[in-house]
Amino acid sequence: MIAFLNGILAEKSEDNCIVDVSGVGYRVEISSQTLQNLPDNGKELKILIYHHITENDQRLFGFTSQKEKNLFEKLITVKGIGPKLGLTILSGMEAGQLIEAIVTQNISSLSTISGIGKKTAERMVLELKDKIFDESGPSVVSAGGEMGDRRSESVSALEALGFKKREAEKAVSAIIQNSPKSTVSEIVKQALSELKR
Repeated sequence: MIAFLNGILAEKSEDNCIVDVSGVGYRVEISSQTLQNLPDNGKELKILIYHHITENDQRLFGFTSQKEKNLFEKLITVKGIGPKLGLTILSGMEAGQLIEAIVTQNISSLSTISGIGKKTAERMVLELKDKIFDESGPSVVSAGGEMGDRRSESVSALEALGFKKREAEKAVSAIIQNSPKSTVSEIVKQALSELKR
């Protein structure tokens, strides 16, 4: 399994790039978010890889951030969403907005993404709303795969959704004080509803 590629960016286009690793060109499928973060052709790059292997095919999906890769891996656990559609979803909505739409169960916002109908949007919300900040898996908000405590993870999640650190910390502290056993997902949902008032 390929975890990442470290090499020279040979070429890039809208939905893929070719990475030259010691004279071998790897074709890597990418989202528009990753495309924006790629260096110029001929420059060095390290790209994180999701290596998709089926009976008759092998494909590489690349990401410039661990956060985007973690989100992609959560998306493809949803029934009916394969890696190609997962990339389309990430291209159709910025990661922070996507997380917020799932957590707040905003079906109409998710349905605006190309290739996502109402049924798929509903399935995404149903299957991911509790998994998005699941403490047992890799985080979709912190850069690394390691988990912080619930408080810092919740604050990071709210910051990723565009809130200022101070207001996020204040909201999270109040929620944890009132319900100390809340999961990250529950804390973020409650904080979102309070901060949006």
